[in-house]
Amino acid sequence: MPELKETDAIAEEALPSKSVLGRSVFRQLIRHPSLVPLGAVLLAVLIGSVIMLCAGISPFVAYPAMVRGALAVENLDYTISVFTLICGMALAFALPLRMGEYNLGGNGQLVFGGITAAAIGLYAPLPAWLVIPIALLAGAVAGGLLAAVAGPLSSKLGIPIIITTLLLSTPAVALTSYLVRFQIGEAGSGQAQTARLPEAARLPGIGDLGYTNIGLILIIVLLVAFWLFDSRSALGYELRVLGSNARFGAYGGIGVSRLATGSLAVAGAVAGLVGAMIVAAPPYRFIDGALISPGYTFAGVAAALLAAGRPALLPLTAAVFTILQVGGSGMEREADVPRQLSDVLQAVVVTVLALRTVVEARRARMRRDV
Repeated sequence: MPELKETDAIAEEALPSKSVLGRSVFRQLIRHPSLVPLGAVLLAVLIGSVIMLCAGISPFVAYPAMVRGALAVENLDYTISVFTLICGMALAFALPLRMGEYNLGGNGQLVFGGITAAAIGLYAPLPAWLVIPIALLAGAVAGGLLAAVAGPLSSKLGIPIIITTLLLSTPAVALTSYLVRFQIGEAGSGQAQTARLPEAARLPGIGDLGYTNIGLILIIVLLVAFWLFDSRSALGYELRVLGSNARFGAYGGIGVSRLATGSLAVAGAVAGLVGAMIVAAPPYRFIDGALISPGYTFAGVAAALLAAGRPALLPLTAAVFTILQVGGSGMEREADVPRQLSDVLQAVVVTVLALRTVVEARRARMRRDV
C-alpha cells in the first residue's frame, strides 16, 4: 500500500495543476488565428453602433434592416450575383497572399479583363457558341498579363509587388477609359460605354434568375481548385512556406521569383475573368467606371484578409462583405442610415487586420534581433 501511495503522489506531481492548465488554455485561445478576424468584425459592428447612436439611430433597427436588405427573398438574386464578384476578387487577392504578397492592382486587372471581353464580344468574327468561352478566356489572359508584370519588376529591380500592382492599376484604368471614350465607345451615346453585346456574348443565367448566371459556377470551381492547390499540391505547400518565412523558403531552394510571377499571373487572370463576367452580364456592355465604382475589389481584399487567404474561409468572409455592401441600401431605405456606413465598417475591419500584420512583422523582427 505505501508503494501505491508513492506512485499516486508521483502521478499527481507529473500532472499540471489547474492554474497551469487554465493559463495554457487561455494562451491558446488568445493566440487562435480566428480571434483577430472575429474581433475585427465585432469592433466594426461596435463602432458602427456608436456612430448610429450619436446620430440618434438605433443599431437594433439599422442592422436588421441591413440583413433584410441583403437576404430578403426578393433581393437574393442580386445578392448572389454580388457575392460571386466579391468572391472572385477575394480569390484574386488571396492567392499571392498565401506567399505573403499583396496584389493591390485588382481594379486595373478587372477593367482590363472587362474591356478585352467587350472587344471580343463586339468585334471578333467567331461562331456564336465560341464567343463566350473566348471572351472569358481573353479577359482572364489580359488580367493575368497585367498582374504578371509585377513579378519580374520585384525580382529583377527590387520594386515591392504591393507598390507595382497598385501603380500599374491606375494607367490600366485610364487606358480602358480612353478606349471606351474614343475608340470602341457607342457612337452618339452620352455615356462612355460600348454598344450592347450580342446575344452570343452574354452569360446564360441560372434558371429564371435575372442577375445570377453561370459565373457563380465558375467561381465555385475556381475556389475548389484553389483549395486543392493550396492543401494538396507541392506548389501550394511552397507558397505557404514562403508566406510563413520567405527567407527560410528561399534558403531551402524554393523559387521565389517563379512562384511570385506565377501566383500574380493566376490572380490577375481571376480578376480579369471577373471583369469579363461583369461585362457579359446585365446591362451587357462595358461602362466607364461601372466595374470599379461598386467596390468589388476593396470588398474582395477585405474578405481575403479576414480569411487570411484560406480558401475554405473565403466564401464565408465574402458573404459577410456582400451583406455589408448590398445591405447598405436596405439600411439606408428602412433606417435612414447612409449606405456609406457599410464602407466605414469594411474599412475598420481592414484597418484592424492591417495592424495585425504590422504587429506580427515587428514581433518577428524582434525575435530575429534577439
